[in-house]
Amino acid sequence: MTSATGHVVICSCEDTMPLDADAVRRGCRGKEVTSARQLCRSELDRFRALAGGAAPLTVGCTQEAALFSEVAAENGRTSSISYANLRETAGWSSDAAEAGPKMAALLAAAAEPVPDVPLIDIENNDVVLIYGRGEEAVEAGTLLKEHLDVTVMIEPPAAIAPPRMTDFPVVKGKIRTATGHFGAFDVTVDDFAQPTPSSRGVLSFGSSRDGVRSRCGIILDLSGGAALFTAADLRDGYLRADPRHSAAMLQAILKARDFVGTFVKPRYIAFDPQLCAHSRSQITGCTRCLDLCPAGAIIPAGDHVSIDPHICAGCGQCAAACPTGAASYAMPPVDALMGKLRAMLLAYREAGGERAVVLVHDDPHGAPMIDALARFGEGLPANVLPLAVNEVTQVGLETVAATFAYGASALRFLLRDRPRHDVAGLLRSVALANTILAGLGFGDGRVSTIETDDPDLLSDALRAIPSMPTTRLPASFLPLGEKRSLMRHALRELRRASPDPVDRIALPEQAPFGAVEIDLSGCTLCLSCVSACPTGALGDDPDRPKLRFTEDACVQCGLCQSTCPEKVITLKPQLDFRPGAAAARVLKEEEPFCCIRCGEPFGVKSTIERLTAKLQNQSWMYKGSPRRLDVIKMCDDCRVAFVWEEKFEPHAEQAQAQPRQNHMGLISLAKGEPS
Repeated sequence: MTSATGHVVICSCEDTMPLDADAVRRGCRGKEVTSARQLCRSELDRFRALAGGAAPLTVGCTQEAALFSEVAAENGRTSSISYANLRETAGWSSDAAEAGPKMAALLAAAAEPVPDVPLIDIENNDVVLIYGRGEEAVEAGTLLKEHLDVTVMIEPPAAIAPPRMTDFPVVKGKIRTATGHFGAFDVTVDDFAQPTPSSRGVLSFGSSRDGVRSRCGIILDLSGGAALFTAADLRDGYLRADPRHSAAMLQAILKARDFVGTFVKPRYIAFDPQLCAHSRSQITGCTRCLDLCPAGAIIPAGDHVSIDPHICAGCGQCAAACPTGAASYAMPPVDALMGKLRAMLLAYREAGGERAVVLVHDDPHGAPMIDALARFGEGLPANVLPLAVNEVTQVGLETVAATFAYGASALRFLLRDRPRHDVAGLLRSVALANTILAGLGFGDGRVSTIETDDPDLLSDALRAIPSMPTTRLPASFLPLGEKRSLMRHALRELRRASPDPVDRIALPEQAPFGAVEIDLSGCTLCLSCVSACPTGALGDDPDRPKLRFTEDACVQCGLCQSTCPEKVITLKPQLDFRPGAAAARVLKEEEPFCCIRCGEPFGVKSTIERLTAKLQNQSWMYKGSPRRLDVIKMCDDCRVAFVWEEKFEPHAEQAQAQPRQNHMGLISLAKGEPS
């Protein structure tokens, strides 16, 4: 009979690995655990009986996942089955006898639900531009002409033999720029020319022209020169091969042949422009995502940025670095990733595991490395818990903080020896995390990268990790909410369980937390900073000249600093755990000045009085004319009426200092008053 809370099936794979069913039961509390020896063959009927119900089912084997899913469907099962690779990640190891808690952790993580990833449709026609320097480009066109609409462009000097028959256009030109994405590339060509039909020994061309534009769905670049795009390997539809390597060129040609029709692509990034802190009033603030995107998918778009999902390659660095949560990763969302991490570490601890090391890796690079280590080496150590993600660079500070709050001892990111794209964002997150962990008494070296393509070097690096103590009181919080709140909550839980729970930690520049400091003597309470602040960290009071600040909401975007006309604002990156950081505190407050005609408050008393005194003593327009000075002491409506009644000369009024109205209706004046 299957438990209502679920069933777990583990198999020794013909006794090639030991099973600790008791540890699995402790870690996967409430679930029934069944052990097998050859589940996919002689004991398949046992699986068929277990799969017949609708209760959650987790199987500790990925090699035969297709078979198990097929058998379950034949048996009428409609709900999905979760699969965990226990063999290569735990059982095939020199530490297999101690791997029971790890198996429980992997099974618990596999059972966590993962939301569906949103998809976009990409329509691609059959137009391919083959760009090369010689006969190899024409040969590629010959191989593709039956499948695609081919145009071959030969880069000058374009010395090739004329074709015997014109099966496809062969033109001359040098690509100046290329933009767009798979299915909609736009190229600008210089020195473009059509061939002359009378070419004899060498293909000759007519008169050339610059700035010719053309569109195509696929670009096959066989020029051997610099790539047409940054992070070219990440640009779908742009195929590039060295013409000197025939095997690479043939592979690119075969791939191009299949690039016709309708394709689906994950929408890796969910973006909310309302949360973006990029700019306000044409003043630039946060540029973290723009600085990190390797594919060029992000561009400024007014007060926010725009992310082109067709170009986005899914590295996730923008989402990891975004301080407000405007950009968030969707494969999976951060709360789902943290939920998987939570299930893994809690089950590991419940099963008796100690000092867990979380190894974050991707499938294309990390999974084969782990498999090779299991099949030909010592396998992973018993305390190393692999966590597969779509891209290692998608992991941000909130996930790192949660890793240690949940009780991990160390965290390692497995990268290629030569990454496919810049990993500056991840390295910045690692440095920031280490600063926070050191500040909380965890010591140095808790988080780092392992950059290798060699399984043996991976094994050496993992087994060289020193045994480090974990948190005193591991957390178990559920990861609920948006990214910013998740990050704050994870950091507070980390601090609660830390060896040295300090109140404040100084952080490096570009950290997403911090305070705003103001030179009070120079601040006129114009409140321009309030209007510019995208997160509401800076606020005012509708009834009094007052500037408030909520540190928890500050993302250190710098918009307040750039907007301030008096230049009295500085940023102070820090992490403040005190309760006051979540509450608004007053940075500056002054008495309001009330209109002498209607009595309504409209400005800052000290500013109006200072300006009145200065104009009265120094300006020729106001000396001996108290009635003119009264204009400065009135609100907008009263000022207009008073000037009309008194019939003041227009030129005199134009020479008067112009007030600046803030977003709450109060008036203040720029620091440089006329003299």
